[in-house]
Amino acid sequence: MDTIRNPIEWGMDKLREAGTAVETAGGSIHGINSQAAVHPAVRRIGLADLRDALRKGADDFAAYRTDVIFLCIIYPVISVVLIQTVFHQGMLPLLFPLAAGFALVGPIAAIGLYEMSRRRERGLEASWISAFAMIRAPSFGPVLVLSVILVLLFLLWLGAAQVIFLATLGPELPVSLSAFVSDVLTTEAGWSMIVLGLGVGGVFAVVVLTISVVSFPLLIDRPVGVAIAVGTSLRAVAANPGPMAAWGVIVTTGLLLGSLPAFLGLVIVLPILGHATWHIYRKVVVG
Repeated sequence: MDTIRNPIEWGMDKLREAGTAVETAGGSIHGINSQAAVHPAVRRIGLADLRDALRKGADDFAAYRTDVIFLCIIYPVISVVLIQTVFHQGMLPLLFPLAAGFALVGPIAAIGLYEMSRRRERGLEASWISAFAMIRAPSFGPVLVLSVILVLLFLLWLGAAQVIFLATLGPELPVSLSAFVSDVLTTEAGWSMIVLGLGVGGVFAVVVLTISVVSFPLLIDRPVGVAIAVGTSLRAVAANPGPMAAWGVIVTTGLLLGSLPAFLGLVIVLPILGHATWHIYRKVVVG
């Protein structure tokens, strides 16, 4: 007998079906035979596993502190340059979307960290140089494809943020940062922009988390294609909606705190989160 189903339960089932469909529809990318590739099984995890992953991520950071700081120092530098560009080009409405959007490309920034954690786990030499060893791996092509997808989502988010500004506080640009902040916090149009921005930004963040939470580590660890990696990530989120939502909050909060002051905190926050993501992958994906 058909019954009315819980919307959350229905959504998780559809997410699992989407993961299976993505895997089934996937083809070969850069010589990786998707027919021969094994579709990894996923486990259920709990909040205790997230704490353990963060602890192990901090251990990896402590073990390779000098190397990962050297590897990650480029991201605060790039962020500061972009923010300066926003100020000089009169694009103040994109200031916060640009900073918040870093979470959308964060998985790309952590690729080298995944490789370092993988090598340490296997007792291999790990340094900022060996972090780039995956460039020669068969999975580099799929990693590049998935990276392009995240960059496109980041650009779409910036476009959506611009549309939201034009529909609320626009179209005239603010005359100064203080005037813009005042308009955002003290006007009805500004409040509308905040609500719409948080809502749309949240959708982008959920999409990126869902397709990338284990896909990049999986691509680095095993010879699979983008379709299988993304499908596995979808199934991992469907099997662990609570812990994955909690992980999303942890990552977003960490990146926001790491953006202060002047994005310098990312030099510490990004490595710990990146290494921890590897350990979450090892807990979630069987094998």
